[in-house]
Amino acid sequence: MSIYEKSLNDYLEVASSKSPTPGGGSVSAITATNAAAMVSMVCNLTIGKKGYDDVQDDIKEILAKSTALIEKLKEQTALDMSCFDAFMGALRLPKDTDEQKETRKEALQQAYKKATDIPMAICGSCLEIVKLAKDLAPIGNKGAISDVGVGALIAEAALRSCMLSVDINIPGIKDADYVADVKAKRAVMISEADELKDVAVAKVRERL
Repeated sequence: MSIYEKSLNDYLEVASSKSPTPGGGSVSAITATNAAAMVSMVCNLTIGKKGYDDVQDDIKEILAKSTALIEKLKEQTALDMSCFDAFMGALRLPKDTDEQKETRKEALQQAYKKATDIPMAICGSCLEIVKLAKDLAPIGNKGAISDVGVGALIAEAALRSCMLSVDINIPGIKDADYVADVKAKRAVMISEADELKDVAVAKVRERL
């Protein structure tokens, strides 16, 4: 059963249990779906609303993107949860011979990278939500504009939270070029999300 098919109470019970999944990356992704939902809600409250005739096409485009991001994050949540099983499978590989040790070492490196790539992709989705919130803030229904700010703040926080799942895996990766690339992308994403979030929230406060 998908984590999204559980009741909220059942999800919280699993998340707070001894089960290693859903962990930080998955919880960050789930949190980000709420940010996208806030953006979508304000779009839906703006479509067909009197006084917003000139921005209908823009609003519909934002809605299509935010709705798609919810579905994308659902898929990314499942992928993140599967990472733990892959990593544990690599740890359990035999290491009696030199050949087995080499095979296990390579499997662990691939597992580390997968457990880094997927959170990075989740962070990319979070960044897209912040961008949408920034675009929606000046044109969304003023009566619900505070929820655009909520979306921007939650998405930026989810990005920063999910980056911790990247940070914990990087020390185990031996590929220096890969690590350097991830760290560079990490810095750009955090900086961009922070800047966009500030712009979105400032516009929201201006329209409150």
